[in-house]
Amino acid sequence: MRVAVLASGRGSNLQALIDKWLEGFLPITFVGVGSDNVNAEALVRAQKVRIPTQVFPPEDYPDKKSQENDILNWLEDIDTELLVLAGYMRLLSKNFISKADFPIINIHPSLLPAFPGLNAQKQALDYGVKVTGCTVHFVDEGMDTGPIIMQEAVPVYEEDDVETLSNRILKVEHQIYPEVVRLIALGKVKRQGRKVTILRES
Repeated sequence: MRVAVLASGRGSNLQALIDKWLEGFLPITFVGVGSDNVNAEALVRAQKVRIPTQVFPPEDYPDKKSQENDILNWLEDIDTELLVLAGYMRLLSKNFISKADFPIINIHPSLLPAFPGLNAQKQALDYGVKVTGCTVHFVDEGMDTGPIIMQEAVPVYEEDDVETLSNRILKVEHQIYPEVVRLIALGKVKRQGRKVTILRES
């Protein structure tokens, strides 16, 4: 499966995917890593293993639509079959999602539908939950509202702050995101409306 990634920052989830790919765990080909940030560490991580990169700085475009059209054209040119968002900090528009002829997945640091949007870890601490976690989901036109593929729970401790909780969640993200990509590449993930089924492996 031909996989492209969009990332805005340090790219730790991208690195987790790259590591599993190098181990032979992921039956995929990385066809490109794109970013809206010329200084994104994710680009460096990709370049180290010779994955092609492309940058789409917002300041180079008159509006969001023209930037997204450029990204879509790039994704089509490299024959993308799956788009993985790995810390991409821009909400994709309805126009982008409707035009994309490939699935798009994202990972979020909470047990959705709880605590969507930014600062999910702080939201969880402020609310006082005892358990949070992370969610891999298909991207739809809402904010973290797409059909859920996989979730994993993470405990919240009394002494936690945003940093310690974020780090604990991130470790789990690095485990389940590659697993979901692997299952999709193997054709083991079936989506019907909001229901996502993971087929047993023979």
